[in-house]
Amino acid sequence: MRVKLLTTISVFTYQLTFSQSEKLLTGKVLSQNIPLNKVEVINKTAKTSTRTNELGEFSILVRPQDSVLFFSKDYFFKRLKISQENIDQNNIVVNMILKPEELDEVLITTIKFPHVGPAAEVSDSIALQRASRDLRKYTGVYDGTISNGMNFGAMGAGLLSLFKKDDNANKKPKKKTPELDFKTFVESTCPLDFFTKDLKLNPDEKALFLEFCTADPQSEIILKKKNLLYTMDFLFAKNEEFKKLK
Repeated sequence: MRVKLLTTISVFTYQLTFSQSEKLLTGKVLSQNIPLNKVEVINKTAKTSTRTNELGEFSILVRPQDSVLFFSKDYFFKRLKISQENIDQNNIVVNMILKPEELDEVLITTIKFPHVGPAAEVSDSIALQRASRDLRKYTGVYDGTISNGMNFGAMGAGLLSLFKKDDNANKKPKKKTPELDFKTFVESTCPLDFFTKDLKLNPDEKALFLEFCTADPQSEIILKKKNLLYTMDFLFAKNEEFKKLK
């Protein structure tokens, strides 16, 4: 009886130790059935990381209950809490969601074209020609000018000034890049179900929680670093504080 008991304890201890040891987890990262290359696969618990290859495949050492992150700048990150089933399956498929493309602001303005009329120099030239024509009529002296001729120099100067005004009107004002706030940064980084699935928040608590986080001066440091791991640690820590206040 004693031998059987010792054997049972030994087998149980061996199985427990074996289950707690690191196992190589393999898998593939896709987006709409397209393999994703160079996705960061981070074992947040063990502080190790790797990247997917051109086929979207990866391999990383994990234990049960490890937190593994899948991160690419153009996609919402994915968090997976490793279960024994994942390890036994050993060929997991992770689907990532592409972030909405941020379009540049389109500025629509009304362009007013100036009224095209005789420039002041042209009007003065016409008046001068009329005066000289009247003078020739009464004196009979030819001064070398052409009757009803046009002063192309004056007209050219007037048209040049007109085009300069058009160039100034068509110049677009410099667009100021809006400053990124902490709330916008988190919403553009975290997937939609992160707050409900990972932080266990009700949908109507999301806005209040983000305001609670923004009020912490640490959020400004997080915003400057823009580091995924720091951001997640901060959000999980603030979530614990937020739950205690409720």
